[in-house]
Amino acid sequence: MEEMLLVGTGNPHKLEEISSVLSDLPIRTVGIEHLPPCEEVEETGETFEENALLKAAYFARMAAGLAAPERPRWVIADDSGLCVDALGGAPGVYSARFAGEDCTFSDNNRKLLKALEDVEPEKRTARFVCVICCVPVPDDPRDAPPALFYSEGICAGRIALEEAGKGGFGYDPVFVEETTGQTFAELEAERKNHLSHRGLALLDFRCKFEALSGS
Repeated sequence: MEEMLLVGTGNPHKLEEISSVLSDLPIRTVGIEHLPPCEEVEETGETFEENALLKAAYFARMAAGLAAPERPRWVIADDSGLCVDALGGAPGVYSARFAGEDCTFSDNNRKLLKALEDVEPEKRTARFVCVICCVPVPDDPRDAPPALFYSEGICAGRIALEEAGKGGFGYDPVFVEETTGQTFAELEAERKNHLSHRGLALLDFRCKFEALSGS
């Protein structure tokens, strides 16, 4: 019987990306729309690993209440962010709310560029980090599932002096990928996905997941 993997995201683009990476495996991937109504998971962890586990464990407990054959066997969730060396690794796990609660992508980018306005180009080094956590669905919804494994992807670059490009989202207009010399927002989507931190984390995830599932 085909096993089911639940991807802890409501983002259809992220679900599609992960599904495509696993498309040739005998695995059915579903998103959180497969679950009863879920609350937003509060990301209280101090590391990407902690936040990824918080989200994966929450969705796994929600999935534990489903009856077979609609009950997934595994759940994954990710956490990602931008780490800028000149800012001591910030914004890091606070990347999404760097400029405050309910801030926009533009708000975050403006604050970042302002914080680095006196930093020389060669010292504006940064990296995007993505961590994926995989957990089993517990038999009892009250049980906290352990992490089976983590996958990590890191994309190195630097922060531009100003925004460039119309594509992507988030910090893409200000992050210059080191091998292309272009911002993520300037790259074609397929090229960006191949180079990105999430793309690299997904490659690592696939290798580990194949070993885990015996696919």
